[in-house]
Amino acid sequence: MRGWWRLGKWTVLIMFLHIIAILIFTKGFLLTRTELAHSSRCSDLSQSPCLSSSSSCWTKPAVDRLIIVVLDALRFDFVAPSSFFEKKQPWMDRLKVLQRVALKNPSSAKIFKAIADPPTTSLQRLKGLTTGALPTFIDVGNSFGAPAIVEDNFINQLIQNGKRVMMMGDDTWMQLFPNHFNKSYPYPSFNVKDLDTVDNGCIEHLVPSLYEQDWDVLIAHFLGVDHAGHIYGVDSVPMIEKLEQYNIILEKVIEVLQNQSGPGELHENTLLLVMGDHGQTLNGDHGGGSAEEVETSIFAMSFRDLPPMPSDFDSSSCEAARNICISSIQQLDFAVTVSSLLGVPFPFGSIGRVNPELYALAVGTWNLEKYKTGNGQDKKTLEEWMQNYINVLCVNSWQVKRYIDVYSALSVIGFSSEDLFHISDLYAKAEENWSYTKNLLLYKNESFDTSLPDLKRQIDGYFNFLSYVAELARSKWTDFNLKMMGTGIGIMLLSLYVHFLAIKKVNKSYGVSLPSSRDSGISFGLIFASFIVVIRACSLLSNSFILGEGKVANFLMATTGIMSLRSSFMKKKMLLEATIFLLLTFILRIAIEVGLSKQAATSQFMSVSSSWMRGISISQPVWTYMAEIVPILALMILGYFLYKAISSCCWGIPKYVIMGTILSYLLIALHWATESNILDLAHLLKGIGKSCIPRTIYAIGLGQLSLLAFGQLFSKEDTSNYKGSLFVKMISILSACSSTIILLLGKQGALVALGSMVAGYCIMRLEGIERHTFNGAVGISSLDPLPVVQWSLLAVCLFFATGHWCAFDGLRYGAAFIGFDEFILVRQAILLTIDTFGFSHILSVFGLPLFVAWPSFFNQTEHRRSLFSIKLFQIFMMYGLITATTVTATILCVAIQRRHLMVWGLFAPKFVFDVLGLILTDLLIFLASIYYFSGEEDCMQCDRGTEIEEPFG
Repeated sequence: MRGWWRLGKWTVLIMFLHIIAILIFTKGFLLTRTELAHSSRCSDLSQSPCLSSSSSCWTKPAVDRLIIVVLDALRFDFVAPSSFFEKKQPWMDRLKVLQRVALKNPSSAKIFKAIADPPTTSLQRLKGLTTGALPTFIDVGNSFGAPAIVEDNFINQLIQNGKRVMMMGDDTWMQLFPNHFNKSYPYPSFNVKDLDTVDNGCIEHLVPSLYEQDWDVLIAHFLGVDHAGHIYGVDSVPMIEKLEQYNIILEKVIEVLQNQSGPGELHENTLLLVMGDHGQTLNGDHGGGSAEEVETSIFAMSFRDLPPMPSDFDSSSCEAARNICISSIQQLDFAVTVSSLLGVPFPFGSIGRVNPELYALAVGTWNLEKYKTGNGQDKKTLEEWMQNYINVLCVNSWQVKRYIDVYSALSVIGFSSEDLFHISDLYAKAEENWSYTKNLLLYKNESFDTSLPDLKRQIDGYFNFLSYVAELARSKWTDFNLKMMGTGIGIMLLSLYVHFLAIKKVNKSYGVSLPSSRDSGISFGLIFASFIVVIRACSLLSNSFILGEGKVANFLMATTGIMSLRSSFMKKKMLLEATIFLLLTFILRIAIEVGLSKQAATSQFMSVSSSWMRGISISQPVWTYMAEIVPILALMILGYFLYKAISSCCWGIPKYVIMGTILSYLLIALHWATESNILDLAHLLKGIGKSCIPRTIYAIGLGQLSLLAFGQLFSKEDTSNYKGSLFVKMISILSACSSTIILLLGKQGALVALGSMVAGYCIMRLEGIERHTFNGAVGISSLDPLPVVQWSLLAVCLFFATGHWCAFDGLRYGAAFIGFDEFILVRQAILLTIDTFGFSHILSVFGLPLFVAWPSFFNQTEHRRSLFSIKLFQIFMMYGLITATTVTATILCVAIQRRHLMVWGLFAPKFVFDVLGLILTDLLIFLASIYYFSGEEDCMQCDRGTEIEEPFG
């Protein structure tokens, strides 16, 4: 292995530098908010200026029992009447029972538009709902393995204060709150193809539990709508069926509660909340910060007859024709509002505000006109309510101020002194008013009509303080450690220098050089390739270009294609290859546009398969047949090429590997046939095609990789026939990986594989490794970087053309369950990684020897093998350098734009995808160098400095 280590040590060093740089920068950029271990207690209230009562904790309990029904990914337009929107859609007005109750009982039932804070993954939303804080972006990584919440939260306060909590549904609650529930019925939540298991479990236990007295808070978390969105999209029959199923169960729940809401009955003082944790786009994705993703709904219903809300505190917008009103609430306010209703201490880290409309819905409110003309008893009731709510706001503001003070003292950076001064000033003004209001309420020196303006002024003071703190936290919550970010950037720049150093050192040692002109020493090709890389890197500094990254890469790829076409015209050769390359670039642009259409939530492309091939309307028979037949034809062509490889150049283990791939292609075609709209084989084969065939393909792939590894370890390479061995190695590893990648990508996979193979051939033929000599001497070879740049641009285009994009809602979760129904984290993570990075990273890196292996195989000139290894090492280094350059630009971008409005919705996801892609690329280059350079021993050392005839011109 000494020959490999002579070159491979550079890949190890560079990978080490990248990992260190990314870890340090991430530590500075994606810092989790400092989570304080403090917990609120009833006794803490004695430190506040607020009124306290010996019979209650922080606030007087307003409800005895609380039912929270969470409908995961509940869009706002699932609940709100269609008359609130410009155009009625098929999924609207399906939850009719909620609209009917809100219309019939406007004072005791209300629909809220709930606004979530991004990122809108379920973990962040559940954490935010229960803690009343703003979860940070880094928590997205825990969405598939949620850690227990250590910060003070609403559930923890319930348990500490003797409340009994029952949970059913999504098992994420069990991971977040282990050992917190008196009763629990958890169900696995990550099989997105399973629409019914979690929901049926909730339905089984929810209604019977309403008759039981062994709980104070009941949580039922349904998942069917979320999963239906991921697999089928919003505009689909399964989605509508799920909504109608929910309507039936909610109608039953409301009926049971109403029947037991009489005086002295079980649910006399129960509050029902039906809510979503986040929304979803039309194609079922969520995680970002678009309006569709952050807007969800809360339906609140009290079973007491309450007067309506006055306009002073009512934010409702009403639909005149149906006389139904909808209010707005921030999800940030949920934890503190519900805590105040149940009379438990507010979570220590909550920065929300007790929402007046939701609070009034449970506690009762007033009608100003009624009380002004009413008797003294009505005025007394109103005065008591005002005192209670103002005191709740006093406790709320004191708790937020206490948290800000403790957080600023313990956090490394905290808030700025200017921000803290403004916070203190607003709180001092509210407290100054409170001293007067407190005496007013305690001693009642003035009439109610005279004191009303003072009471309103007090509420406005607390509102101003709480609103400012919430907005400040949203804008500056993350503590960016600029020193660590700068250190990470510095190490990344150092890694770029090491890339250059490695290429230069190897060039000098082995007599291989970059192309140059005789006059300046730098060729136009090198300048042009560098210009393309720099332009692509600079484009990442703009959010608009990040959104259109696939189109930018395609444009640059087309630019290089036009330059190649120009050279072909001038040299009058390879015009066909140049034309085909430009045609493939145009086709890729169309595919990228289709992928962007999916990203823009165009429901036209929704169906069971996430492949854009299924966007073709089934009402057109010709397109239907083409969508079924063309991918299979592409598979046949790929299989034919592999068969020719077996018959012409493959022997030993590679022959059996390629035979296994051909068998896998046949199984993939059979798998597609079982899902065909033309051939009704699904019933005939029952479940074989759904699970057994994919698992067999995975097993064959693992067997192929094992054979190749065995061959590397124990099989001795035939050095006398080296001119074909590199080509055979490349074909073997690509064929072993391709079957699984094609299967996961669906029917587009075969077409993408065929297209990338043709594009690679064109790049190799158009530029390749050209013969270059200096001063008439033959044997000192030159490597043109332009084909490597084109190959990297092709890889980027393939990422976006296959329906991916750099956001968590761009992950195709359905691919992780092809062949499996149950969720196992490691297995599903591996499949999702292969689907996401298959063509753009895995096949692209292992396909780099194409520019050395293919021409060397077909050329019959004898030459020393060391030249191939040196050139291949240069290609690996160049490809890694191009990738590292763009990722460095991304890191600089997020550092510069760290206060940008879209930092968490756009720049941070781009950063995560790019750094993961860079680490994967480094790892793949490391593995590929071991695979391709093994068996070198000391041949490079003995050939160093020897003149080598260039094999082609």
